[in-house]
Amino acid sequence: MNAPDRYERFVVPEGVKKVSYERDTKIMNAATFTVEREDHTIGNIVRMQLHRDDNVLFAGYKLPHPLQYKILLRRLSFARHASSNAVQIQTTSQSSPMQAYNQAINDLDKELDHLKSQFEGELAKHTRDY
Repeated sequence: MNAPDRYERFVVPEGVKKVSYERDTKIMNAATFTVEREDHTIGNIVRMQLHRDDNVLFAGYKLPHPLQYKILLRRLSFARHASSNAVQIQTTSQSSPMQAYNQAINDLDKELDHLKSQFEGELAKHTRDY
């Protein structure tokens, strides 16, 4: 079989960064974020969080190949077109690629912490009732 070992889906190889950032030199305020060992779960949730930002005009993502365990996120400012090999984010001049990405991650972290607290509270309440 040509499929890679299953552990390769989760374990980041030695010397490889979990998240890397590459500035796009062809488009002003554009960048590509590569997130290793992730799939549609992270790609879609980050894309949707980026859509909530008023400075983001467009966001998308792509998994390059089913056997490559990474997602590509791309963030653009003032660009009117998008490359087909990345998650693309188009923003106003009020935000940089790194700012929009970091804000999305921080907002998701807070939202998930809140969700966890609510879940644990409800679970404790129902556990006491039984």
